[in-house]
Amino acid sequence: MQVTPGRAKRFRNETRIGLVRRARKMTRILAETYPDAHCELDFTNAFELLIATVMSAQTTDVRVNMVTPHLFAKYPTPEDLAAADPADVEEIIKSTGFFRAKTKSIMGLSAALRDRFGGEVPGTLEEMVTLPGVGRKTANVVLGNAFDVPGITVDTHFQRLVHRFGWTDETDPVKIEHAVGELIPKSGWTLLSHYLIWHGRRRCHARKPACGVCPLAALCPSYGEGPTDPAVAAKLVRTGPPS
Repeated sequence: MQVTPGRAKRFRNETRIGLVRRARKMTRILAETYPDAHCELDFTNAFELLIATVMSAQTTDVRVNMVTPHLFAKYPTPEDLAAADPADVEEIIKSTGFFRAKTKSIMGLSAALRDRFGGEVPGTLEEMVTLPGVGRKTANVVLGNAFDVPGITVDTHFQRLVHRFGWTDETDPVKIEHAVGELIPKSGWTLLSHYLIWHGRRRCHARKPACGVCPLAALCPSYGEGPTDPAVAAKLVRTGPPS
């Protein structure tokens, strides 16, 4: 398959109904491609996921998963973490980067959980974003994966892919969240986030997407941004969680 003027025009002239149908078909293909897609942060409860998600900024889930077992073994509850020695927390999470700012955030939100929510993570976006260091992206991760409340997680992978897919031209994360939410049924929002994040980490890379082996090639306006030769593209595919 090669990118042709006719193919590009087909996407430029796409109707709203056509966009909705294409977005949902792409989602079904991603579901078939990544049947095991899930949150790649390890957690056993909402508090652990909240802390891990805040810590995942500017680092990998793999790195966070190496640190959290020690952190949660020593400080298993908001009350414990809020009362911790900051220097000790910094030492435990140091390898995740920006450890001083992250320590301040996770200890601050732990104190807020203790003082304002009885030591429990609130189950609404409106309440969760009042916690230190918690924005809509983090809140939607926790709501979708710990509370089964549908949410769209607009991280860097998600934002890159919806632009490549031609689903929206919006650049503000909140506007992206709303625009994509209008294309996909609400019940599928959390899984959609996982599908796009997995696809972005494994095939649709920022610098060189593996277009030649992409299951979405026929439906993607950006086909050809990366190598289209299957043998070349196959070498770009990553399996398993990124390191």
